[in-house]
Amino acid sequence: MKEGKNKGWIVKSLLAGLMGLGVFAFLYFDLGQYFSLDYLKSSQERFQALYQSHPLAVIAVYMGIYIVVTALSLPGAAVLTLAGGGLFGLVVGTVVVSFASTIGATLACMVARFLLRDWVQGKFGPKLAAINAGIEKDGAFYLFSLRLVPVFPFFIINLAMGLTRMRLFTFFWVSQLGMLAGTMVYVNAGKELAGIDSLAGILSPRVLISFAALGLFPITAKKLLEIYQRRFRKSGRDMSGLQDKAGKPIINYRKGPGRRLRRQTNDRDGKRQ
Repeated sequence: MKEGKNKGWIVKSLLAGLMGLGVFAFLYFDLGQYFSLDYLKSSQERFQALYQSHPLAVIAVYMGIYIVVTALSLPGAAVLTLAGGGLFGLVVGTVVVSFASTIGATLACMVARFLLRDWVQGKFGPKLAAINAGIEKDGAFYLFSLRLVPVFPFFIINLAMGLTRMRLFTFFWVSQLGMLAGTMVYVNAGKELAGIDSLAGILSPRVLISFAALGLFPITAKKLLEIYQRRFRKSGRDMSGLQDKAGKPIINYRKGPGRRLRRQTNDRDGKRQ
């Protein structure tokens, strides 16, 4: 048992070391300069020519770079998304960016889960019980809302969800669906790369509000439905206790086929008699 734990810590230490080395190399060699709008604009023609000559190879390399940047939570995903629109166009660019970003986000979630979740759950388990229960019940709705509502950076969502008990498959498909609208906006903007001066101008306040409304709708609708169902059940229990002057129940609720409730009244019974 002890030997297994030691091996686990060794693997975690190696993984953390590799990730740290990757981040160090990114900073030491100033690789961030290649993820800037200026560099992207100046190199667009060269990348276009390369894509025309070797389309599959360029797509594979692009996806690999995107996945690594996202998995390591490095800056540059927004610029890479614009590059995808400028290189591949709206349809191909959206498909490529959508899968690359979701795979990278899922890897970041997996790494956070492998390295930190056991420690976090062990140290704060009782305090996280309510959060774990909420994630198991409504996690997909919350994640979808977070992906659309531009409040927290995506890499924070990836890492935070890695500390929960959400299934990775659920994380994958909800993230892909939730990020799709934003991906399409950035990819479409990338087609007009020469006219973009800053990333801030891509998402207007109206677009951000629309995303927020779209993201909050599913969880809001679910909560309203739960409130309605609770009140309906309570109302049904209250009504079932009503009696007429003779002491007979005014309304009886009985479960019928398909678990539907059938109403029987004394008036109807009187007619039958």
